[in-house]
Amino acid sequence: MEEQETRGLLPVPGAPELLASLPSDRWAIVTSGSPAVAGLRLKMARVLTPAILVTAADVLVGKPAPDGYLQAASRLGVAPSQCVVVEDAPAGVAAGKAAGMRVIAVLGTTTAARLAQADLILPALEQLRASRAGDGGILLSVRDV
Repeated sequence: MEEQETRGLLPVPGAPELLASLPSDRWAIVTSGSPAVAGLRLKMARVLTPAILVTAADVLVGKPAPDGYLQAASRLGVAPSQCVVVEDAPAGVAAGKAAGMRVIAVLGTTTAARLAQADLILPALEQLRASRAGDGGILLSVRDV
């Protein structure tokens, strides 16, 4: 059913803008969904499929295990300690932390208490901004909305 149902699927405010500000070879999506579910949700959110998309089909153990995030970091060619995970679910926050990554949680699907393991909790994704650093990295900043 998840591979066909589109009711209620909307872009998360701020997501298209944030992703557009990132170089295409510097970010990945890690999802517990199947490739078909991920594809449908990306299409409905009007987000282009990234070069690196790790789905449930790519890992033996899903979130909260770190496998998906570790695979994404490896495919990006970046040490896990240099990665930042943006998550809205407790299992994803736990997976990012288990991978040795910094985690920014965004409210919307659960409470702040359930996301407390994150390094930072934002009320809205629209607060997160990305820009290029002089060394080729990405600088993240938080603004009020």
